[in-house]
Amino acid sequence: MSRRDRPCILISGAARGIGLACAERFADAGYFVGLYDLEPVGLAAAAAQIADRWGADRCCHALLDVRDHDRVVAAVADFAAHTNGRMDVLLNNAGVMHVGRFESVSAAEHQRTVAVNLQGVIELTHASFELLRQTAGARVINMSSVAAIHGVPQMASYSATKHAVSGFTEALELEWASYDIRVCDVMPAFVNTKLLSGTNKLSAEDVLGVRLTPADVAQVVWLAATSTRRRTHWPVGPQATLAYRGDKLAPAALVRAALKWMIKL
Repeated sequence: MSRRDRPCILISGAARGIGLACAERFADAGYFVGLYDLEPVGLAAAAAQIADRWGADRCCHALLDVRDHDRVVAAVADFAAHTNGRMDVLLNNAGVMHVGRFESVSAAEHQRTVAVNLQGVIELTHASFELLRQTAGARVINMSSVAAIHGVPQMASYSATKHAVSGFTEALELEWASYDIRVCDVMPAFVNTKLLSGTNKLSAEDVLGVRLTPADVAQVVWLAATSTRRRTHWPVGPQATLAYRGDKLAPAALVRAALKWMIKL
């Protein structure tokens, strides 16, 4: 099968962690994968890893800063050149997180969180519209979090961006249905990646543990991309599923008390 005939996926934040695991999952299923990331060394290594396992004609890669409009447009054009203008799946995975009490996190870090986690999703999705529209059954999958279910202390800006991504997803799922484009998000709890390390360690990790791997998340992304079920939010793992369902059923005071206990406020 020619690479131009294969189903294809563009992944932002693809150099490591969840992005790379998703690239591997889709490549293993026969997809052509476009790897885009801000880190040149990690990106080159990820592309080499995909090429070694599935062949050099099964992926493309280029640098992408989702905060830069011109680079976003260039990345989408690069992907289109490799897929003959097709995009079956867009995975908005690039993200950053700064943990700490709101006032202790610098204004620059808050701004970066919003720029990457929210504006970057909007920019890349907007730039991809024409490719998605001309691909039958196309899907947009946004990487969200359990932090979109209820605001999490010590993650105020991160939670805010994930709430916004959830709203963006819900609105676009309705708006783009007329184009045969499905839009959904994936909501994992704590995942064992570089994002949760060092200064980004959260008190709740000690209570709940880090129980998910990038491969666990990749499998749910795969289900979201291939399922015939029209579902907007996809929790990942028992903890996220319980939080998602519990937030709709539990009294608000109980949810607040549980969060304060986990974060040790």
